[in-house]
Amino acid sequence: MARFHQLAVKDVRKTIRDAVVVSLAPVNGGNFDFIQGQYLTFRQDFDGTEIRRSYSICAGRNEGVLQVGIKKVPGGAFSTWANDELKPGMVLEAMEPSGNFFTPITPQLVKSYLGFAGGSGITPVLSILKTVLNEEPKSQFTLVYANRGVNTIMFREELEDLKNTFMGRLNIIHVLEGDAQDIELFQGRVDAEKCNALFEHWIDINSVDTAFICGPEPMMLGIASALKEHGLSKDQIKFELFASSQPGRLQRPKSAVEDGAVVSGTTKVTVTLDGATRTLEMSKDTSVLDTMLDNALDAPFACKAGVCSTCKCKVLEGEVEMVANHALEDYEVKNGYILSCQSFAVTDELVVDYDQH
Repeated sequence: MARFHQLAVKDVRKTIRDAVVVSLAPVNGGNFDFIQGQYLTFRQDFDGTEIRRSYSICAGRNEGVLQVGIKKVPGGAFSTWANDELKPGMVLEAMEPSGNFFTPITPQLVKSYLGFAGGSGITPVLSILKTVLNEEPKSQFTLVYANRGVNTIMFREELEDLKNTFMGRLNIIHVLEGDAQDIELFQGRVDAEKCNALFEHWIDINSVDTAFICGPEPMMLGIASALKEHGLSKDQIKFELFASSQPGRLQRPKSAVEDGAVVSGTTKVTVTLDGATRTLEMSKDTSVLDTMLDNALDAPFACKAGVCSTCKCKVLEGEVEMVANHALEDYEVKNGYILSCQSFAVTDELVVDYDQH
């Protein structure tokens, strides 16, 4: 079961004016060996209120360091604190790495990867990109990186260094919304129309084995639509949604209530967490996760928005309605896994297990 461990802050450096790269090292155990594209969930107390936030690892698996990129979000307590006050020598609390935004690395394969990133969505894509280039020496990577302007490009110098180091294997296309570009195609927003033009003139979409997309949801949906139109299957397209674009638990659909699919009342839920099993009474209007927290059970969670998958558990008996899912793969849902922050009991009895992964 994921629990919080201490990480020492080794370095904090600016990558752009309002974003930092934080280097970390474990203090008291925990397995912080990560897979490229994964994230860390941090917790921090602000005036008696615990805040949890997830940030993607930006280091390559081969680099031997643990780093996350944190971009300041207007009004964001954790991101503002990290940018303005976090210093080397301080200690953060974080869960072990998690997330499924990756594909296995196979050194002997010859593959073609395509990555789309918007703003700070570059952080997990950068981790994937660096790992692929170093550990799959015959593979190639094309990155389309969308930003408002040159001054908002995170890791700009590092990306240029990588391009020079891996000449012929790494192609980077910067698309800027505001700043003028020598090539008109590289100006504006990255949407389905822009993708279609890129696939026609700059990117051999037919050779792409896997595409990674990380950024705001509207951008990702447009890109995914274009990729599918050009022949990529669902399995070839990997998403990582910004948690910040999802403020919290979505309201359950009114139609489900009106149609009688969800009825009011209570459910007897039996939950296994950290090897212990308890039986509770829960309201059908309360999510599985909130029921755990209301009963002082330390169930894992981060975004509470159906984005990060930290609160994943398995339904062994009964049925739930999951009102949002931006994190679980189809096969996981088919095998009974749910996001407990987005799941509401439908049946009068429910058995869930947080210990099965």
